[in-house]
Amino acid sequence: MSEPGVDPVTLEVVRNQFESLAEEMGQVLIRGAYSPNIKEREDCSTALFDPAGRLVAQAEHIPVHLGAMPRAVEAVRDYDPEPGDVYVLNDPFEGGTHLPDVTMVSPVAVDDEIMGYAVSRAHHADVGGMTPGSMPAGAREIFQEGLRLPPTRLVAGGEVVEDVLALLLANVRNPGERRADIRAQIAANDRAEERVADLVADHGREEIHAAFDAVLDYSRERVRAELRDLPDGTYRARDALEGDGLTDDDIPIEVAVTVDGDTATVDFAGTAAQVDGNVNAPRAVATSAVYYVFRCLTDPEIPPNQGCYDPITLAIPSGSVLDPDPPAAVVGGNVETSQRVTDVVFAALADAVPERVPAGGQGTMNNLTIGDRTGDGFAYYETIGGGAGARPNGDGLDGVQVGMTNTLNTPAEALETEYPLRVEEYALRPDSGGDGEHRGGLGVVRTVTVETDATVSLLTERRRRAPRGLAGGADGATGENLIDGEAVPAKAVRDVGAGTTVSLRTPGGGGHGDPEARDSDARAADVADGKVTDADTGVDANGDAEVGADAETDGDAGTDGDANRHA
Repeated sequence: MSEPGVDPVTLEVVRNQFESLAEEMGQVLIRGAYSPNIKEREDCSTALFDPAGRLVAQAEHIPVHLGAMPRAVEAVRDYDPEPGDVYVLNDPFEGGTHLPDVTMVSPVAVDDEIMGYAVSRAHHADVGGMTPGSMPAGAREIFQEGLRLPPTRLVAGGEVVEDVLALLLANVRNPGERRADIRAQIAANDRAEERVADLVADHGREEIHAAFDAVLDYSRERVRAELRDLPDGTYRARDALEGDGLTDDDIPIEVAVTVDGDTATVDFAGTAAQVDGNVNAPRAVATSAVYYVFRCLTDPEIPPNQGCYDPITLAIPSGSVLDPDPPAAVVGGNVETSQRVTDVVFAALADAVPERVPAGGQGTMNNLTIGDRTGDGFAYYETIGGGAGARPNGDGLDGVQVGMTNTLNTPAEALETEYPLRVEEYALRPDSGGDGEHRGGLGVVRTVTVETDATVSLLTERRRRAPRGLAGGADGATGENLIDGEAVPAKAVRDVGAGTTVSLRTPGGGGHGDPEARDSDARAADVADGKVTDADTGVDANGDAEVGADAETDGDAGTDGDANRHA
């Protein structure tokens, strides 16, 4: 489990130091950023890699960022980075996830020896493209989604390459805000180098190198032990995306998860081919979603690093919606398709470990982007929480982010200060959680008035296919998008005038277990708390909608792992 020369006590100390280093990077980034999306919502992630490019420690930030970071480090290492360099990239086909997620990769050097790599990834509120906020629902190719950066040296020998920075800023809206957020990411990576130097001073180079191997070995063996506790077998599930932004045709996602001893294989054969719209997900995004599920179903105390993922093998058809060929549009794949992959893998494993899998959560990030088209205008972006699926032993949480995002919300005060927007309503959505022995969490209602001419872009899911109940529980409510009170599709772009209201009613979580088994005191509390309006019948917010919404599952499984942060 540990390398020679690294005793268990030292290993535990150094492991915690690695993780603290990654967390401190995140705090530097959040505190140094200017955009509300990073400083308020904390839509960013940080991690430490070893000299071989293996993930050693990550801050507990955004799941879809973290599982995809190794590919970014691999891409940068192909360019032979040197001490003092910082590479910037966002190309989803060379280590990125989608274009708004800008990644910085820096060699961490001590006395000119590269001891590892510091990585920061942050969602920038705008990186150019056809709509403000760079989340265009109608994109057909990646060129429409914003500035595309392969690994590019932004800092050389400790000095910013000003012409590269100028090129980047010339292609985005609100370049002043982008400049500040970029500098915050560079500062986060610099902090990692300082802390690694401290670790080398405390422990010595050889012990740090040995500790890298030991930490990964420890996590790998812990996960293998967890997999051995799962029943061997192949577990299947099927679900679908609600169109690609160009058509409303369902896009199937199929999976077969095979558990064999201390390994697992996740095969997406049968999944749809890549589509014309923007819900294609780069392979790294699908990989992140799978890793997240296994993290949720195994001991949370296992240190999160590359060792956790070594026992898991993925098979993804090339040219599919989960591994598209360029120049496919992908901005929705990172935020929405990742959620559906999470849902379907949880669904497949419900038969294997029903005591660990919750009912379906909202299954969407409810992406709302509002901005203007002026060069130095505004770009507001937010993912909006909803209901978490009920658990086998408890109700789902209300108004939280679920699955592949882990952001906070933008407080009303910050939103109204930074943007020409006014919050009209922000409340839990009664009658949106699915009934059951344990009730699904409530969605939310978020309504804003746009006080200037602007473009609104919506990338959402679960507007017609409900979050599924589990073990006899009812489905959660589907979501709804409204502009001036009129329903608009799940994925839409609209130019609007001053005074327009935009309202998102987000999905609730599915219920778990027979509703008749719900305690009468719990039902009374539901009514008293305003969660439901009918204490006797509870909620089936989808009326006559078919349970499962045609999603075929082995065991009618739910979707979410641990619900994340409160909205």
